[in-house]
Amino acid sequence: MTNHLSAGIPADLSTEHDYAPVTVVGLGPMGVALAEAFLRTGHPTTVWNRSPEKADGLVARGARRAAGITEAVSASSVVVVCVKDYEALYGILEPAGDALAGRALVNLASGTPEQAHEAVAWAAARGAGYLDGAIMVPTAGVGRPGAVFLYSGSREVFDAHRPALAAMGGTTYLGADPSLAVLHNTALLGLMYATINGFLHAAALVGTAGVTATEFSRIAADWFLPDVVTGMLGAQAPALDEGRYPGEQATMEMNLTALDHIHRTSAERGVDTELPGLMKSLAERAVGAGFGADSYFALVELLKKPAPPR
Repeated sequence: MTNHLSAGIPADLSTEHDYAPVTVVGLGPMGVALAEAFLRTGHPTTVWNRSPEKADGLVARGARRAAGITEAVSASSVVVVCVKDYEALYGILEPAGDALAGRALVNLASGTPEQAHEAVAWAAARGAGYLDGAIMVPTAGVGRPGAVFLYSGSREVFDAHRPALAAMGGTTYLGADPSLAVLHNTALLGLMYATINGFLHAAALVGTAGVTATEFSRIAADWFLPDVVTGMLGAQAPALDEGRYPGEQATMEMNLTALDHIHRTSAERGVDTELPGLMKSLAERAVGAGFGADSYFALVELLKKPAPPR
């Protein structure tokens, strides 16, 4: 049997069953979606927001509206917080005082790895267990098949509350380092924005010939997803981990030629050249650093280090 006190769970608020009480603090669009997921799966759900009226719809569907933050924290063994950032987390929960002791705090606010480490110390000073989390799904996907939630921090807290957390989506535990969830979140968002920016530039480029974004997206998805994402990246990742960048198939210099063509074509077509110019500049630096005969993936060696001052 789980030792509730050692796991940061009050003995009177057991998580031995699948319907443990849960508190959701912060009722923006994502917070509402989280609370709805708990309600759908049968968890007694207490909600709180600085603007009480934001809880109206949830209360109509069976949630309990707490009159204050102390009441909200006291209502459940696990408190899920979904607010703007770590500073907002502290500002909201500080008045709860001793009510945090023995609870598990699951922070889904975004921020930096350093802030995640600071949050662990903040929670521990108040007697609370702490788990840092990242939501890797839009509001409509919360609680649905395929929803991805990343967690890092106390394994004991994660294991004790995993049945409740599963109501929101898939529960992936990354490790005891509390910064891992927010670090993965930042890295994945960076990948997403880079991909979207690449698509937008490409759509603008073919758009100069009257090709619609809808038409281009079909061709791009059919090529990019299977050949690049699941194909090339999956095949190259092991060598990347080993620091090997074999250039038998295509060297950095060959890729630099392609990037130069992208840059020149953008200029010819009157499309902004900043993005392809950046990629070309990185490849030029890599060639200058001695990676000309290696694959394009050798670029990671430059990205591990700060760019030289201009």
